[in-house]
Amino acid sequence: MLYDNAQLVSLYSHAYQLTKKPLYKHVVYQTLEFIEREMLDENGGFYSSLDADSEGEEGKFYVWEKNEIDRLLGDESEWFSELFTISKTGNWEHGKNVLHRKLSLERFAKKQKWSIDSLNEKLSSAFSILMSERDKRVRPGLDDKILTSWNALMLSGYADAYLAFGEKRFLDKALQNARFIKKHMVNDDFRLWRNHKNGKSNINAFLDDYSLSIEAFIKLYQASFDIEWLKLADGLAQYTIKHFYNPENELFFYTSDLDDPLIARKSELSDNVIPGSNSSLAKGLFWLSIYFDKPHYLGFAKNMLHNIFPSISRSAPYYSNWQMLALKFAFSPYEVAIVGKDAQQRLLEMNRSFLPNVCFLGGYKEDGLSLLENKLVKGRTMIYVCFNKSCQLPVEKVSEALKQLQEP
Repeated sequence: MLYDNAQLVSLYSHAYQLTKKPLYKHVVYQTLEFIEREMLDENGGFYSSLDADSEGEEGKFYVWEKNEIDRLLGDESEWFSELFTISKTGNWEHGKNVLHRKLSLERFAKKQKWSIDSLNEKLSSAFSILMSERDKRVRPGLDDKILTSWNALMLSGYADAYLAFGEKRFLDKALQNARFIKKHMVNDDFRLWRNHKNGKSNINAFLDDYSLSIEAFIKLYQASFDIEWLKLADGLAQYTIKHFYNPENELFFYTSDLDDPLIARKSELSDNVIPGSNSSLAKGLFWLSIYFDKPHYLGFAKNMLHNIFPSISRSAPYYSNWQMLALKFAFSPYEVAIVGKDAQQRLLEMNRSFLPNVCFLGGYKEDGLSLLENKLVKGRTMIYVCFNKSCQLPVEKVSEALKQLQEP
């Protein structure tokens, strides 16, 4: 499923920022390679899912028998089978094997008395051989509809990966997907379509399409400093308030007031396999209130959180996204403005650290954001660390800015 992979990319990108473990980086790179190979539309959208089965057998496309590995890899099969726990009896069903390792690559390389670079070269060669063979198999079915909400999660994933690893190709893919959404899923009045297939967009979008898109475009601004995406998020937020708001409980309906009336017009409050639409919207409004200095956005987010607290206290695991928002209110975020010709490079340097409670903004012009006013210094790139819109003295070195963030 696209939404699983998208969320895992964000998770492991953040985990890498926090720990610098090579395994987490490997997971992100391999996941994005899979997504681009299997689920990327030529126009920049992402397909929804691949079937778990092919030819009526679950996992058949992905599993291996020991004799296949021996035949394909020859003398290299012994160490490969040891690394990935491959046996004649199988580590999966019916004598089949899933490529699954118990040792880290570093530990296995040490055991074999190889360098890690040598092991990676051997793995690259082996995987290339296996991929060529696997491509001859009957492929799993592809669900090629493009959903706005799931694409928004993938867009956020690419932005998170770019910030964590500084790979420009990740930002390029994020921008490609954002342009697809803007062109094919966003109407002139900021109304969204939910679905795109065979060159046509249809079905009025639901709240998760709006809320996750708002978050994704905010994230893309934080990665690119292109005000276009922040303004798009703001336009979607205004449309959502106009057409989804329920004044009775100060939360938001799942369907628009422009949709055909239902017997019961419900709201989605808890998290499920993707973050709940109300909690995602509240987080988006929280961030937009900072960027555009709109207190009423903050008021919406605060009231939504207040009204959901009884549910959080009863069933906390199902409301984790709300609890993340609660942390934002408990520990107000810093605002970090990076302005000047090297703003993008300084942004990437700062994001080598895990900074979940920082509102980044900047670029090489003021862009109409109040936090950027009068902060440009000709010929220099300055970093302003602010709290509640009160800024410390600007610095030029990332190390100095990080030190300011650590000060009480």
